[in-house]
Amino acid sequence: MAKDERNTYSIQRDASLGEVKIADEVVAIIAALAATEVEGVASMAGNITNELISKLGMKNLSKGVKVDVLEGVVTVSLSLNLKYNYSIMDVSAKVQEKVKNAVENMTGLEVADVNIKVAGVEMPPNGQ
Repeated sequence: MAKDERNTYSIQRDASLGEVKIADEVVAIIAALAATEVEGVASMAGNITNELISKLGMKNLSKGVKVDVLEGVVTVSLSLNLKYNYSIMDVSAKVQEKVKNAVENMTGLEVADVNIKVAGVEMPPNGQ
């Protein structure tokens, strides 16, 4: 695949209006934004936080996210850094639900799985 080619998926086909395609990177960005909005998530693995997105650009947000789309069904894998003193199970469940809802609502694609890898735990400053 050439460097400027992306995996794209048709999300709407209407003979009278045309076709709507979405790049897998867009799905990854939607998933990453939804994940980082959950309380208890410190950042995507690679230290990308919502505050850094505006400085670094949206493309960097998709780091730590892998998206596979097969026949309109999406599997999302996320690598996250969580905040210390939060329940990994609770935060993970909230991330899975939020990512699933965001991707399905924004793209119309069905999300089969949201897999989470906890890559690290961010400690509070000064050990608080």
